[in-house]
Amino acid sequence: MAMLWKFMRVAKYSKTTLSPKVKVRGIPIHSRHSSSKSVPSDFAVSAPCSNTVELLGKSYPQDDYSNVTEKILSKVGKNLHNRKHHPLWLIKEQVKEHFYKHYLGRRGTPLFSVYDRLSPVVTVQQNFDSLLIPQNHASRRKEDNYYLNRDHMLRAHTSAHQWDLIHSGLDAFLAVGDVYRRDTIDNTHYPVFHQMEGVRLFSCHELFSSIKDGEGLQLFEQGHRTAHKQECHTMEAVRLVEFNLKQVLTKLMTHIFGDGLQVRWVDCYFPFTHPSFEMEINFQGEWMEVLGCGVMEQQLVNSAGAQDKIGWAFGLGLERLAMILYDIPDIRLFWSEDERFLKQFIGPHIWQKIKFQPLSRYPPLINDISFWLPSGTYSQNDFYDLVRTIGGDLIEKVVLLDEFAHPKTKKVSHCYRIIYRHPERTLTQDEVHRIHQAIEESAVRELGVEGRF
Repeated sequence: MAMLWKFMRVAKYSKTTLSPKVKVRGIPIHSRHSSSKSVPSDFAVSAPCSNTVELLGKSYPQDDYSNVTEKILSKVGKNLHNRKHHPLWLIKEQVKEHFYKHYLGRRGTPLFSVYDRLSPVVTVQQNFDSLLIPQNHASRRKEDNYYLNRDHMLRAHTSAHQWDLIHSGLDAFLAVGDVYRRDTIDNTHYPVFHQMEGVRLFSCHELFSSIKDGEGLQLFEQGHRTAHKQECHTMEAVRLVEFNLKQVLTKLMTHIFGDGLQVRWVDCYFPFTHPSFEMEINFQGEWMEVLGCGVMEQQLVNSAGAQDKIGWAFGLGLERLAMILYDIPDIRLFWSEDERFLKQFIGPHIWQKIKFQPLSRYPPLINDISFWLPSGTYSQNDFYDLVRTIGGDLIEKVVLLDEFAHPKTKKVSHCYRIIYRHPERTLTQDEVHRIHQAIEESAVRELGVEGRF
């Protein structure tokens, strides 16, 4: 999981401006890559400082946990999944239509309701505590998430809405939205991406009604937790929930990618589902993970007020599906405003077959950076965050080339390779040099490294 980015230098190379909905005031020096006279920021902060972040009509006081940056805040409210004819919108609408058509309630109305305009600002309680994620779990780290303060953050997953939607009385729903994580930099990772969450709860009657002689079967028992079930679930209930979940998702993937699709399930672990699985599909001869799913933790379901029900949940990434289905090679393209990209996805219906036609493949420019790590805490995600903030979408990939420990001083050195490539035009070595120099200067100033430039 992840969330953070910081200031930025060369305005003409990364023109991301804050939307009218977003205002950042008085960001403290420790929570952003601040500007200096030699590296002017696009997002200058005017005095006096109020030490608050104003986002989507609300004000959030900053504290020692605040690490969300202007670069990331500028993405909030873009809602690419709701932008008509955008590839992410197409995927969302295909999944919606499939669920609306194939899963109906007693009166013939869609069983699943869809929520695609929920605020990406959530509480830490919603994002972690409600999902039973332990206090010391690695997914909570500042290095991996974007925090507005100790109590509020940009959601790291759409699972942050599970408890609230169940608590409101819903038994079947899809939640779609933008999520924010700090991560590595390459063509499949971006600090903002889009997820769809699916949840289905079953009463005893709903789960066993189609089973011959199922009147005596029960959802719950007083048992023991194993690798295959929770202590409160009967094995019959778990097996039926698992079967229903896998059947639903296999039908969905087959509907999107076509008949003959090969699917396999891999056991895994998620804190809020047990047991849990990842679905992999065989697409053009390669096995690719497309979603995670599992039987919901009963403690979560109970706390949300559905004590007499058992359920499943899944989460899928819209970018992952769109990149596979439309053969889109670079995740940065989803944020493109280039008409040559966007017009390719305009069609008479959402199921039209589309194969992305690459824009001119502009040449990469490669620069390396080496430095000694500070004696204190250092996180690679902090460096990736800094690079992405300064270089923006000009950064195609960052790779740790070498890690060296000096035999005498015991100091550790990292060497990274930064690949610059603009998705829509050719970069010049001169402009890349200036951005690279800004990264070097900011790494020394913000991360406390000792340059080996």
